[in-house]
Parts: sequence; C-alpha cells; structure tokens
Amino acid sequence: MNKKIKTEAVDHLFEAILTLDNAEECYSFFEDVCTVNELLSLSQRYEVARMLRQKKTYLEIAEKTGASTATISRVNRSLNYGNDGYDMVFARLGQAKDKEQE
Repeated sequence: MNKKIKTEAVDHLFEAILTLDNAEECYSFFEDVCTVNELLSLSQRYEVARMLRQKKTYLEIAEKTGASTATISRVNRSLNYGNDGYDMVFARLGQAKDKEQE
C-alpha cells in the first residue's frame, strides 16, 4: 500500500464506497464525488487494464478506448509492478460470473 495515499480522508472515502449496494448507487455517488472527466478517466484506465489482460495490443486498446500510449503504458506498469488490485478485481468478477452460470 502506498503510504502517500493512506490518510484518514482516504479511509473515509473508501468506507463510504464500501456502503454502496449496486451500480445505480455507484452512479449517484460517483457523479457527486467526481467530475465527468475524472469518472471517464477512471473507467478508461479500467478498460485499458481489462484489455491488456485479454492480451490486446496497444493499438487495439488505443483505438477502442481513446487512451494515449502513455496511459496504456502506465496502466501496464501497474498491472506488472503494482499492488495487484486490478487482478484481484478481475478474479472476483470472474468468480461471480462463474457462479451466475452455475
């Protein structure tokens, strides 16, 4: 965990996020907390990570998401040398999808 972001205010934000029950509540909360551009940037990075894990090329990712190669490279660095947060979420989403199919 990055000690630079571990603050009481960030703890409060994460506690608030963890109270959300569904996508509609997420939309309401994040539209209030973030600007449209901030939210679109976050979602773009997530899509870039998802596509990198699907072994898509930088060119395919840039064309589909509009992300710059610098953004794609930064996300790729997080996937390879970060805290495994993306992979944790991808694994949980995969498990949830598997349960739905049972």
